Amino acid sequence: MTTTRIDPSLTADELPMLKQWLDYHRATLALKCEGLTDEQLKLRPIAPSTLSLLGLVRHLAEVERWWFLQVLDGQATTEEGLYWTKEDEDADFNDTADADAAADLATWREQIRLADAVTAGLPLETVAKRDRRGEPVTLRWIMVHMIEEYARHNGHADVIREQIDGATGE
Repeated sequence: MTTTRIDPSLTADELPMLKQWLDYHRATLALKCEGLTDEQLKLRPIAPSTLSLLGLVRHLAEVERWWFLQVLDGQATTEEGLYWTKEDEDADFNDTADADAAADLATWREQIRLADAVTAGLPLETVAKRDRRGEPVTLRWIMVHMIEEYARHNGHADVIREQIDGATGE
């Protein structure tokens, strides 16, 4: 799958601009993963860190699910996440050795699709059905937080990808 990344508009209204920036950062992570083998996606090239590109994908699938489906839309939570467990809350990063990279990438893309479906047509002032630490949270806050989450982890992805095969770039 070839990823197309579109630069966000310089003049869009707030909601479309936030969505464009989130999509831009989602595409950036996809680009960092493109062209690599399963083994390369699982590499943890910066010791002692447990970060890998696949771990980042799995983590961001969890984050998409949490903020958009569970917090914003109030969908029922389970005792465990897509990857994390009570025994290992960092299993999204830690349990990649036997992971199926294609399946995990598909799960991440599906969580994005579901998140986009939940937010379609909602105004930024929409208050989530679940709160954040006892305080209401709006779609605006969630969108800004998600952009920050992706931007931070895309910085990690830049360094990891460069260590894997020397590829650099935005």
